[in-house]
Amino acid sequence: MQPLRLGLRWLRLLSHRQRQTLVMLLLALATSVEFLENIMFVFASSHIVGGVDADPRSFALVQAAYAVGSMLMILKQQWLAQRFGYRYYLTGALLIFMAGSLAAATSYSLPQLVGARFVQGVGGGALFTSCRILVNVMFAPADRPRASRIFMLGIFMASALAPAMAAELIEHGVWQDVFYGVLPFAALAALGAWLLLPDAEPCQDDPGPALGPLLLFGAAVVSLQAALTEARFDIFSHPLRLALICALGIGLLMWFLWQQWHHSTPVLHLRALRNPVYLTGLAMYFVYYLISNLSGYVFPIYAEQALGLPLATTGWLNTFAATVSLAGIFIYLHVAPRLPHKKPLMAGGLLLMAAAAWWFSSMPPNAGPATLAWGLVGKGLFGVMVIIPIAGLTFRSLAGDDFAHGYRSKNLLRQIAASFASALGAVLLQNRQFAVHTSLTSALGQHPAQTQQWMDTTQAVLGARGLDAIHAHRVALVQLAGLVDTQARLIACEDLYRLIAVLALTGAVFMLTQRRLD
Repeated sequence: MQPLRLGLRWLRLLSHRQRQTLVMLLLALATSVEFLENIMFVFASSHIVGGVDADPRSFALVQAAYAVGSMLMILKQQWLAQRFGYRYYLTGALLIFMAGSLAAATSYSLPQLVGARFVQGVGGGALFTSCRILVNVMFAPADRPRASRIFMLGIFMASALAPAMAAELIEHGVWQDVFYGVLPFAALAALGAWLLLPDAEPCQDDPGPALGPLLLFGAAVVSLQAALTEARFDIFSHPLRLALICALGIGLLMWFLWQQWHHSTPVLHLRALRNPVYLTGLAMYFVYYLISNLSGYVFPIYAEQALGLPLATTGWLNTFAATVSLAGIFIYLHVAPRLPHKKPLMAGGLLLMAAAAWWFSSMPPNAGPATLAWGLVGKGLFGVMVIIPIAGLTFRSLAGDDFAHGYRSKNLLRQIAASFASALGAVLLQNRQFAVHTSLTSALGQHPAQTQQWMDTTQAVLGARGLDAIHAHRVALVQLAGLVDTQARLIACEDLYRLIAVLALTGAVFMLTQRRLD
């Protein structure tokens, strides 16, 4: 497959290596667009959901819409690429992604935002998969390591830029700017895809779009996402309804997998992916994405709303952690060839994440950026020490079409884990915050003397500032309610970090006991 189109005469002015580098940068940019937007969206989730007058439960619904659109496109990535060619397919996907971003930026209600995120998922869902497959398709084996490094660095650079960019956009604008901010990068990637990527190759046997399996998978995913989203509210009030929705989703998913296993031309090639090394790597991918996305969801709420740090500071703290990851990559690329065994490194990364989560769970209410920095270093190193070795070990046994099938399945799992983590974080955080708030309110009622003393002191301070007694009393009540809300949110976030620590420790134990990845 030729990566450059002959009609572009100006490309002939570049050397062969320069033309290769241009395509490598394009693939990294196209993938980075999705990472940039998704990380910005998760970071700004509370502002975006609040902007459409929705509650935290709705964030899970919005994330589910993106995940469903994304997973449907990942399943059809191979057919779309073969049918239309990567030039038309990726250009069209990026344009659809841009349309979804514009729709999200102009949304004023939850249904509008859910629909817009679904369109974004349809456009951006398979960018990662397609571009990573193109690294293997468009470059000779000798050039792939350089292409893979550029591809990987592009993703981590976008991950580092996203939180600070989202914070600055909201700080100096409105929440809609989070969606507008990604458009220039997406437009540049779409232009590059149209100019540089190859057209479709002749295909003798077109199996058709296979809409039946696609609809079956979509119904299964929607059912499971609906059950997860409603679990916090229905588990006690409507347990039978929740159980039926779960059973429906699991049943449809099992039917889809059974159908794909026995189909002569499946959408999801399960038989080719029975390699035990690959399956073990897939399990660790799920653990990594679950922990990473859960941590990514809770940190902005923890830092900004629980500890009271400014939004811009919160964004730059997140970017600091991602910059640690970026620096860690350069070190890893130099050290990795001298490491015959990667298992201790991956287990160490999981233990570092557990320590970082436990550090965050122990912070006092007045913790500042300098105190949080130690935990952010551990969080940043977690990504490098775990995901990079897993990626290298998981796919080493797959080649050709099996690599493409394996990468599609991995990114399908990535979307499932990301959606599950976001929904889990939103539901658990709201549930725990409500329980702690009730407990704190009850404690205030059980200690009326101390509560009244605090009220009297606060009213006296407000009175000294010129407020009359009635207004001072009202303001004191508002301040007391705010303190209770903040304390409840802090305790809820710290409890969620304890859960993350347990997940990371469990992952470390599994990593040390398994024998496939080393």
